[in-house]
Amino acid sequence: MPGAPPEGGGQEVRKKTVSFSSMPNDRKINSTAACMAFMMEGCEMKKVRSNSRMYNRYFLLDPDMRWLRWEPSKKDSEKAKLEIKSIKEVRLGKKTPVLRSNGLSDQFPDECAFSIIYGDNYESLDLVASTADVVSTWVMGLRYLPSLRTSWIGSVFELADTDKGGHIDLFRATQIIKGLNPGMKEARIELKFKELQKAKDQYGEAINMDTFVEAYCELCTRPEIFFLMVQFSSNKEYLDCKDLMLFVEVEQGVEGVSEEMCREIAQKFEPSSEGRERGYLSIDGFTHYLLSSECHIFDPQHKRVCQDMTQPLSHYYINSSHNASLLEDHFWGSSDITSYIRALRMGCRSIEVIVWNGPDNEPVVYIGSSIASQLALSKILDIINQYAFESSEYPLILCLVTHCSIPQQRVMAQHMKKILGDKLYVQLPSKDEIYLPSPEKLKGKILIKAKKLPPNCMDSEGDVTDEEEGLEMSRRVVCSFNEVDANRFANEFPEEFVCYNKRFLSRVYPTPMRIDASNMNPQDFWKCGCQIVAMNYQTPGLMMDLNLGWFRQNGNCGYVLRPAIMREEVSYFSANARDSLPGVSAQLLHIKVISGQNLPKPRGSAAKGDVVEPYIYVEIHGIPADCTEQRTKTVSQNGDNPIFDESFEFQINLPELAVLRFVVLDDDYIGDEFIGQYTIPFECLQPGYRHVPLQSLTGEFLPNTTLFIHVAITNRRGGGKAHKRGISVRKGRKAREYTTTKTTGIKVVDELFRASTQPLREATDLRENVQNAMVSFKELCGLTPAANMKQCILTVSTWLMNSERSLKVTVDLSEPYPVMEAQGPVPELLRKVLNAYDMMIQTSRTLIESADLVYSKLTQAQRAGLDFHEDLHRIGAKEGLKGRKLQKAMESYAWNITVLKVKQSGPWSASKASITVTLLLKRCTNSID
Repeated sequence: MPGAPPEGGGQEVRKKTVSFSSMPNDRKINSTAACMAFMMEGCEMKKVRSNSRMYNRYFLLDPDMRWLRWEPSKKDSEKAKLEIKSIKEVRLGKKTPVLRSNGLSDQFPDECAFSIIYGDNYESLDLVASTADVVSTWVMGLRYLPSLRTSWIGSVFELADTDKGGHIDLFRATQIIKGLNPGMKEARIELKFKELQKAKDQYGEAINMDTFVEAYCELCTRPEIFFLMVQFSSNKEYLDCKDLMLFVEVEQGVEGVSEEMCREIAQKFEPSSEGRERGYLSIDGFTHYLLSSECHIFDPQHKRVCQDMTQPLSHYYINSSHNASLLEDHFWGSSDITSYIRALRMGCRSIEVIVWNGPDNEPVVYIGSSIASQLALSKILDIINQYAFESSEYPLILCLVTHCSIPQQRVMAQHMKKILGDKLYVQLPSKDEIYLPSPEKLKGKILIKAKKLPPNCMDSEGDVTDEEEGLEMSRRVVCSFNEVDANRFANEFPEEFVCYNKRFLSRVYPTPMRIDASNMNPQDFWKCGCQIVAMNYQTPGLMMDLNLGWFRQNGNCGYVLRPAIMREEVSYFSANARDSLPGVSAQLLHIKVISGQNLPKPRGSAAKGDVVEPYIYVEIHGIPADCTEQRTKTVSQNGDNPIFDESFEFQINLPELAVLRFVVLDDDYIGDEFIGQYTIPFECLQPGYRHVPLQSLTGEFLPNTTLFIHVAITNRRGGGKAHKRGISVRKGRKAREYTTTKTTGIKVVDELFRASTQPLREATDLRENVQNAMVSFKELCGLTPAANMKQCILTVSTWLMNSERSLKVTVDLSEPYPVMEAQGPVPELLRKVLNAYDMMIQTSRTLIESADLVYSKLTQAQRAGLDFHEDLHRIGAKEGLKGRKLQKAMESYAWNITVLKVKQSGPWSASKASITVTLLLKRCTNSID
């Protein structure tokens, strides 16, 4: 069991004694070019000799970046230098015997020292700088320069230099670098070569190795990735297996990471043979890895069917097409059979077919005024039969809108039976079944949705228009709504509309007023539980982006399971709620937009030139309480690798219905223009450092065009509405907002729910106390509230392992909840960290040990409440409630049941997190020697 003590009472208590110190985090130089410029200009540092004496020397990097020199020196100037390619390692802090000698330990702080390990004998050049910032610049710059990368790119040059003349032509050099970085413009590469040649007084078409290597390093080094690599590398210019394990597990949130897995990553993405052999990732390998599908923002689990497909058909959203045969709008558009193929291949599971009387008693399909481009129904059915299950094996619904006579309707039926054959679902529903069959049960079947005429219908009575069908069906409750009617129901009867859609299928189609074939917002109807929202697939834009992005989350099979709160028989949900849901603590989505890559000039742009000035909108679409957007600043004249480095925070109340959309625009005085977008369901987001592929206006992926972002998701604490500082704002018990039950007006029911008030408060307090303690611990670790507990424990263990102080901290691993205690006097920061850790452990322990009792009380109250469900209407009427008062009582009852159900699960996620903390601490301290 998690947190259980070791078996066997006679075992010796295991303790580890480790020391503590804080580590510097400042990174003020934000590009490799800035590092290089600083080192070439040079600065004064102290050179420490083995006899513990220190000498002031001026250190600088040669312009060709091949030698590190220092002056003045008693040695010959040619000896007072160090070849960059001989550097084996760069160590931050006092990490060599020379710097650890007693005579120097108190003369300078640890963060001002670093060592360069070089040569086959691993000699050390030990240096002391004036500030930690100077050290950071030299350490990062020197890690960037050495051998793994330069030797690899040098070998690429040598392979291209077939005649071994020491140079290759400009065209060949340009093509090699473009081949290694496909999104890079040739003009940019050529310009860089010319700039470097001019600086060296070299002209012509011949490119030598030094220029080639320098151009590659300057063009192909993304500074934001380089500095990320430096943060995780163990004093090297690359990530070894252990470094990569930490990054993949701690930052990317991958479970079960092993050294073998990381070696496979190196084998797959590292370009240098030496790196692959040793299991290392250089900056190029790390960049390739982060750009790969393994670091895509979209969770690969959702690329296949991953939801329960055995629930009733009414419990799913169904990808639906409106006017599938149209190529353009209703007025000018023509019908085309390829439109059906495209919709089916895109995962559409509900296709509209509008049928009219045709010549020779053969029904035809066309829309509005497109009579000139009629399509024979039989050909449409042939196409549907051929492509119906190419992209999904789940049922296809044919929505027939019939405008033809009874004789031609009989021909329609004959065609469907003959062409669709066994695929046609003709089984009559069982009177005993309350709900519809499931998608799983209906696999491979084609369902017909249409008005069924009575057996004695006369020929003249068979003509039904689209509008008439919608009005007539809405009057009879059967299941099609014009968007105007559906909007009215959503606004006037939001709770009732949601309840209706728990058992019945609703199809919402665009108003005939949309003659331009524009699309309604599907979220307006998904939030009401409407399963089929028909979209004009031929019209690109925001609404189709939302529809296509949404249906990616379940293997693009055309079916998405609706949120549980919309499916459960007794639950409360209002489609227009602008606040948090009953008893639900919202989640916080933290998005850091870091950079963009290879952003193209918008097609057909009105602005002159090729320069892009991009900015990004980050949008949330979902229930009204969640809908919002934020934008970055504009980056001036840079589409190649614009750095945004901006963070945003979004409160998500109903994650199951939330969609995240990135939109990139070109800021121009003539008018901002669309560059690209990407839309992803909240449930499909992967945490950590991720690349976002951008799509064009019409949905095609733009080659090599991405955004680089960081994603973190946390639970908000404190209840109520979000604050300016988000989750970093802690609430005491007095300010805490507790979820309460509502009065129904039915005495016996209200007495039952009133008894649940105390356990509801207890559940809230348990959860909030743990989360408050966790955030305090994160902040004292120097991390943001968005950090995960793995990052916290890693930070603390790093402090403990790397301190040079004589302070001692013991970690007792014999208890279910590991205790950290300092031995002797401690500095203030350490004391606060230990106190915060202790508070987190104690609140976690209280939660875990109280959980079963509180859970039992809430479960008992919920079950007792559900016993009234079937008789509630009768009991309420008996007590004199009727009309709106009785309806309100039913809504309050559903609210209370929902609150109790949510609170049963809400606090225990914090319990799991606290168990994780103890296990992680055990794991980290086990590695401390």
